[in-house]
Amino acid sequence: MAKKHEQITPMLARFIEAQKVFFTASAAPAGRVNLSPKGIDGCLAILGPRRVAFLNLTGSANETAAHLRLNDRITIMFCAFAGPPMILRLYGRGRAIHPRDAEWSEFAPSFAEHPGRRQIVVVEVDDIVTSCGYGVPLMDYVEQRPTLIDWASRKGEEGVRDYWREKNLVSLDGDPTGVFAD
Repeated sequence: MAKKHEQITPMLARFIEAQKVFFTASAAPAGRVNLSPKGIDGCLAILGPRRVAFLNLTGSANETAAHLRLNDRITIMFCAFAGPPMILRLYGRGRAIHPRDAEWSEFAPSFAEHPGRRQIVVVEVDDIVTSCGYGVPLMDYVEQRPTLIDWASRKGEEGVRDYWREKNLVSLDGDPTGVFAD
């Protein structure tokens, strides 16, 4: 049975912090719904009882940023793949903050200094809902994959920006991502 919570309690914060992966979902008014796995250490921050943020590293697409420009609704989901079963969903309104934005310096200290930092997505949480998670399998965590961090390190800052120009200017549906100032 689903249960609503008024805020991210200390127990829910511990649950969030224990998860090795989380998922984000966003959608523009038309086009594809995007569902993204996130799992790099140091990329999620609980900023308050109804506010979270995640560091969006450079990847093959930039869907979340494009969607949030057109429709600020976003969901973040955590699943217990180890320990007691539970699913936690944070429903809210998000916005992407880019390194060029004045707010970047306010939020950036909450995250690890990973190469390829593209945006920080700040989410004002409207609803917090847990459910049983009985259908989520038990799985063993082995280790974090180094591939994305290694790739961005090899590219260097200018190489990553070149990649943004080539692959991250628009979403799969052709919507601008804002990765560079318009």
